[in-house]
Amino acid sequence: MQAQRYTLIYIILMTLIVVASNVLVQYPVNGTLFGINLADLLTWGAFTYPVAFLITDLTNRQFGPKYARIVVAFGFVVGIGFSWFASMPRIAIASGSAFLIGQLLDISVFNKLRRQAWWRAPLIASVFGSILDTAIFFSLAFAPAFSIFGPNDDFAIGTAPIFGVLATEAPRWVSWALGDLSVKLVVALVMLLPYGALMSVLKPMPAANNPA
Repeated sequence: MQAQRYTLIYIILMTLIVVASNVLVQYPVNGTLFGINLADLLTWGAFTYPVAFLITDLTNRQFGPKYARIVVAFGFVVGIGFSWFASMPRIAIASGSAFLIGQLLDISVFNKLRRQAWWRAPLIASVFGSILDTAIFFSLAFAPAFSIFGPNDDFAIGTAPIFGVLATEAPRWVSWALGDLSVKLVVALVMLLPYGALMSVLKPMPAANNPA
């Protein structure tokens, strides 16, 4: 009963994060950093989206991978539904695929490392999940090789200096991906603070240590 009650809370939190991230992705981050125009690279959604990994990891820690996958499944349905109506089908497919596969990898890595140092499982799982999530989303959404999912964005595939300042040029979506990943990795480190603070409150249930 406790597992179902807490899982519902995690589902609600995941839903809120997914919806918030889908809304905030429409708003660029205005400002410059080391001469880089952040508005060309980042949206505020990049800062909220990684919180989904914290929710998944807390669910996994407390109740195990089975319940973590349930939370992710609800997040996937909400996310792809929101994206499908708010953007092009190609973006929705990319977003849903990235979220689902990245979160499932996070669950798998976390489960393998759960008995090691307290910080290792959430940090490494979030890093691997973020890398895969970013690679899948930006590749499916913008790389010409995946035009089967929808038309290419000429601006995204046009070449420009990486981050707008480096000598090396690449398609613009590559700079977007690198900027997005950089934020996710920083947030993954920051999320260790609430994770560590909640460890004494959200203690693992006996079933959490069972492989699944």
